[in-house]
This record gives sequence, structure tokens and C-alpha cells, in this order.
Amino acid sequence: MKVRIDIDTRTFVRFWLVVIGFALAALIIYSARTALFIIGAALFLAVALSPAVNRLSKILPSKSRVLGTAISYFVIVLALGAVIFLVIPPIINQTAKFAENVPNLIDSASKQYSGVNSFINTYHLQPEFDKIILSIKTSVVQFASGIGSVLVTGIGSVFSTLAAGVLVLALGFLMLVEGPSWMEKLWSVYKDRIQMQSHRRILKRMTMVVNGYVTGQLSVSAIAGVIAGILVFVLSIFFNVPANLSVPAIAIMFVLSLIPMFGEMIAMLLISLMISLNSFTAALIFLVFFVIYTQIEGNVISPRIQSKRIDLSALIIIISVTIGIYLFGIIGGIISIPIAGCIRVISEEYFSRIRKVKGSESPSDISVKILEGK
Repeated sequence: MKVRIDIDTRTFVRFWLVVIGFALAALIIYSARTALFIIGAALFLAVALSPAVNRLSKILPSKSRVLGTAISYFVIVLALGAVIFLVIPPIINQTAKFAENVPNLIDSASKQYSGVNSFINTYHLQPEFDKIILSIKTSVVQFASGIGSVLVTGIGSVFSTLAAGVLVLALGFLMLVEGPSWMEKLWSVYKDRIQMQSHRRILKRMTMVVNGYVTGQLSVSAIAGVIAGILVFVLSIFFNVPANLSVPAIAIMFVLSLIPMFGEMIAMLLISLMISLNSFTAALIFLVFFVIYTQIEGNVISPRIQSKRIDLSALIIIISVTIGIYLFGIIGGIISIPIAGCIRVISEEYFSRIRKVKGSESPSDISVKILEGK
């Protein structure tokens, strides 16, 4: 039995126009992904700083929101400069010191094995052995010298490019200054007061999620950074580890542990590598200690600080962080969880409205209202 379906020309054209429209929209979004990411990062920065700016603008004698925003920005720029100043020079110094000591280490190691030396002398292999040692020295020195540039490049990616950072800061500044007036204009457009109040409630909940996450994550990262600095200082007492490495250890652990799930592990390995350039035993102790600490933090410290701030399962957090890091790098990993929390808020509000509609109206009325977006 054959079934024939007749589709008029108008329906056919509309269908393909819709398909082409979606394809063009996806292409435009993909082409503008960098600009959209910069705008999204600026919006996240503005939402995160809004409580501090609000408090400052109320405290200041002039009640100036511009001055409150400028003070907040000055603190941020100062903190970023301090991190760069404290982290990069010690890393470069340690790798340079290691590169200088590598030839002496190889020479002393080659002289310790008398059995190997007697074998070389018996079979007259000294010239070949000297060539191998020289090749190892050259390779190791080049590798050690390259560690510094690799680490600097990795840390530099945290701040993205200079141009993007300036744009994020500029857009965030304008959003903080003009945000309240723009929101008042937006709310004045609504004709339905109930719908306006509902949307304001959703936006307020999303803002609370972002602010709560930022406050909690800063607290957790600060604790981890202080513990890392104290541990490095204690190790410097018992091992050949420079005490001044404790300051960059604090900065590295604080900044990288802002990235959920993976950041603290990266910071732990990076600091252990820095310590290992001076003492392998101290690096191993630091690594073991922080493996234990991450378990305590994940099960005790972080849940107490972040309790009910985000309210997301571990699976959703891992998925969000993974997508954020692979799409937008380190910054994407930082903002992925607040975005997931905001999506949760929107989903809860949507399904709550659907349940209310289902409880008060017939199925046909429900479908009509959903299609109309009411």
C-alpha cells in the first residue's frame, strides 16, 4: 500500500527557509565566537564584581558608581600584576639554575660507576663514551632551558591575549557603570507586571549563583594557596629548597585552583616540578601531601564553603568544566560552573511554570500557551 503525501509549495519553501535560517545563525555564531566569548567573560566579570561595586558606591561620599568600579578594577589589575611578578621570575631563575647544574650532575654520575669505566677502558670505548655524554649534556640542557619558556607560555595563557583582556576589562567596566540604568529600561518595557517580576526573580537567582560561586571558589583557592606556601616554606627548612619559592607557590596554587576539578592538580604538578629542580625528595613529599589535601578539600572544606551555592551534581560539574576548558581554555573552565548553575535556575523556573500550568489547565490549553511562549 502506497501512501502519497502532498506538500504545497508554500510549506516546502517555508521549511527550507527555516533550515537555511538556522544554518546561517549557527554560521554567524561560530564566526563571532571569539567576540561572543569576550562579551560573555565581561558579563561574568561584571556580575561577579557587582556586589563589591554596589557596596563601594554606597560607602563613598560621592555615591559615585564610576568611582566604585574604578577602585574595584584597580584592585584586580594590581592582583594580576602581583601574580605575574611573583610567579614568572622564580620559575625562570629555577630553570636557569637547573640548566647550569646539569653538566656537573652528569659528570659526577659518570665518574661514580667504576665498573663502567673499567669496561670502557678495556675495550677502548672512551671516545664514543665521551660523545654520548656530550650529547646527553646538550639535550638535557636544551630541555631544561625549554621548560621555562613552556611554563611561562602556559601561565600566560591564563590571562589570554592582551587585546582580549583589555576588551574584557573595558566591557566589564561599562557594564558595571551602565548596567543598573539599562536594567531599569529593560523592566520598563514589560507590560505584564507578573511576567516582569518572574523574570526579575530568575535574574536575581542567577546573579546569586554567580556571586556565591565566586565568593566560595575564592575562599577555597585562598586556603589551598596559603597551605601550599606554608608547606614549601617548611620544606625549605629541611631540604635544599629556596624559601622564596613559597610566594610563587601561593600565587600558582591560588590562580590555578580557581579552575574547578582540574586546576588544583595542574598547580600541584607545576609546583612539584619547581621544587624537584632543587630536591626530588621535597617534591615527592609536596606531591603526596597535596594528594591527601585535595581529598580533604573535596570532601570537607569545599562542600562546607560551597554548600547550596551552586547545587550541581559532580557529573554535571565535570561535564561543564570539560566542555568549558576544551572550548575556551582556562577561562572557560573557570566560568563553566556558574553558567551551568544559571542553566539549572532557568530550567527549574521553566519546569515549575509548566507544572503550575498543568495543575490549572487542560492539556490543549497547556500546549497552546507553551507554543505562544506564555
